[in-house]
Amino acid sequence: MAPIINPAGKPKLHSQRKLRRTYFNRAFAAIYSLAILALVYHHALALIQSKSFLSFSISISMLIADFVLAFMWTTAQSFRMNPTVREVHLENLEKVITSKENFPGLDIFICTADPYKEPPLSVVNTALSVMAYDYPPEKISVYVSDDGGSELTLFAFMEAAKFGRSWLPFCKQNNILDRSPDAYFKSNYSSSSETQNIKEMYEKMRTKIESVMEKGKVTDEYITSGEEHEAFTIWKQGSFTRQQHPSVIQVLLEGSEDRDIEGNPMPNLIYMSREKSKSYPHHFKAGALNALLRVSAVMTNAPIVLTLDCDMYSNDPQTAKKVLCYYMDLPDNPNLGYIQCPQIYHGLNKSDIYGSEYKPLFQMNPIGMDGLRGPNYVGTGCFFNRRVFFGGPSSFVQPEIAQLGPDSVVNMPINGKEVMKLADQVAACNYEDQTNWGSKIGFKYGSLVEDYYTGFRLLCEGWHSIFHDPKRPAFLGDVPISLYDALGQNKRWCVGLLEVTFSKYSTIIYGVKSMGFLAAHSFTHYAFWPIWTIPIATYAFLPSLALLNGISIFPKVSDPWFYLYAFLFLVAYGQECVDFIISGSTFERWWNDQRMWLIRGLTSYPFGTLEYFNKVLGIATKGFSLTSKVVDDEQGKRYDQGVFEFGVESPMFVPLSTAAILNLVAFLYGFLKINLDGLFVQMFIAGFGVLNSIPIYEAMVLRSDKGRMPTKITVISASLVVVLCVSSMFLH
Repeated sequence: MAPIINPAGKPKLHSQRKLRRTYFNRAFAAIYSLAILALVYHHALALIQSKSFLSFSISISMLIADFVLAFMWTTAQSFRMNPTVREVHLENLEKVITSKENFPGLDIFICTADPYKEPPLSVVNTALSVMAYDYPPEKISVYVSDDGGSELTLFAFMEAAKFGRSWLPFCKQNNILDRSPDAYFKSNYSSSSETQNIKEMYEKMRTKIESVMEKGKVTDEYITSGEEHEAFTIWKQGSFTRQQHPSVIQVLLEGSEDRDIEGNPMPNLIYMSREKSKSYPHHFKAGALNALLRVSAVMTNAPIVLTLDCDMYSNDPQTAKKVLCYYMDLPDNPNLGYIQCPQIYHGLNKSDIYGSEYKPLFQMNPIGMDGLRGPNYVGTGCFFNRRVFFGGPSSFVQPEIAQLGPDSVVNMPINGKEVMKLADQVAACNYEDQTNWGSKIGFKYGSLVEDYYTGFRLLCEGWHSIFHDPKRPAFLGDVPISLYDALGQNKRWCVGLLEVTFSKYSTIIYGVKSMGFLAAHSFTHYAFWPIWTIPIATYAFLPSLALLNGISIFPKVSDPWFYLYAFLFLVAYGQECVDFIISGSTFERWWNDQRMWLIRGLTSYPFGTLEYFNKVLGIATKGFSLTSKVVDDEQGKRYDQGVFEFGVESPMFVPLSTAAILNLVAFLYGFLKINLDGLFVQMFIAGFGVLNSIPIYEAMVLRSDKGRMPTKITVISASLVVVLCVSSMFLH
């Protein structure tokens, strides 16, 4: 195949094309918009013709619910107006970069915060997987931010540094693709004496890390040198706590000095725990990332920065080079700020019962955003141009210290006294006082979803981004295996999204002004996620209550307006299903994804909204909480079998269980008192709710394991159904 050459004669490193379904999407959007206008007209007629307060209340409730559905559908169309896919031409990279010295430096940030929720061994696997990139090792620097300030995490990385001296050359000599040791040894690897030797070394490291975890501290028996002993002395001080401690920065590997067993240079490996004090506010992940940004600037200041969640290991050793193909085409796109890889998970059960894949969010919608201003930053798997953190393309913001700027050249050893002193200074908890950090410089503060907020602000400043979605996923991560954890994560997102929605950087006003209508509306679709609760809760309760009282709130089957409702429902669901399957998923996964959309509308969305307004009013909330990465064996078995995990007496399960019971009662009542013409739509909605609630009924009645629905939740929900039914009868 002849090399692809751009008009200037330089080998083309990447190409892009629009999807063929673009024009169909635009035509469909026009037709569906007319149907929505017809529905609004129908609601207006119903309001005008209302003859009682009850009928008026029902009509206005349905109008509000359908208006929200129409608004969210409209914002979602921005993803379908100009979907773009890209392809890199890695074979041409060596024609542009002719020597190792010409590769730009790569600083990799990995954040962890709690060794008991984010096991250090998992974080170590993530770090080793990117340290083993097919990229000049002397150009790679891995920074591990431990916001928990745990000696357990530092010990794990000391062991990882030792093991890495053998692991890295083993991967490169044998062209291993799975360069996370845990992933490799769980795969169908080729057995040999060399492989068995490496596996024994890994098992030895794993055993030592897990033993230290069980003890809860690093005892002298695990310390093998004076340097290691000195590194842990800070934890021996009684004043050291998770929320109050000085900065801890340890250079575990220095590329200019440390070598692997083959004599090749090792990547830099640096452990950091920023200073903490109860006197200063802690910006959680964004604050940790900004501390990493400053410390890395002092030590290496690589022009490309990769951020990774602690459980998202590299699945393709060529990823860094593939991303470089976009950056080497920078003259064609001078405002390229970052390249986002999709967040893809391993360990999903066959049907993905919790919709944890988030396929629209992480894989389908970014293709549409790539054809506009670019995809959003999703918090992991993102390669940044360091320059983006210092203002817009044409408006550079000067940091307080010149060495923190993106153009500063580091020419001193990273563990030198002067460098370490400055690194400690910029990792201090009070360093950001009266500075631009978090507002004009670095990752942005002001939202629990610092990734969404930062990406949005960067694109508003004039930067563009690219979506890199290779056939072999660049990274793979862990998924929550209980419904409570999945909903808790989503609730946290809702709080953060509302913080953006009601800020001066609202996507509707500031976004449209800064990035244009379509691009801003793609961000608006996410910013207003929590309002899904309005139509979902309305349709979960109102039609069933009306059905139980024999009140018809939808057109009869014989009424021409019935076909409008049928069209709006079936075509919208049908399009989403087709898009899901075209993107490489299955009908079963689509069904579970839409079910989780309904579940979130009765759980994480309303509770996230409540938590946000409590926060605004100054009422104490739980704040930031980590999603546990620890897997319980019994939970794991149930998840693999596709069984929902409840088990927690969470208030979030009350409205969900209440809606499930109410829809079942209404459907059975309607089945006995059937009036196909007048109440068919309500029967259909109740039946649809019942079909989606099958796992809930099983958890309430048929199961006895620890993951069943708590009896207390079932009793409370059944009582609420009785109250709702009786109250509706009196209203009627």
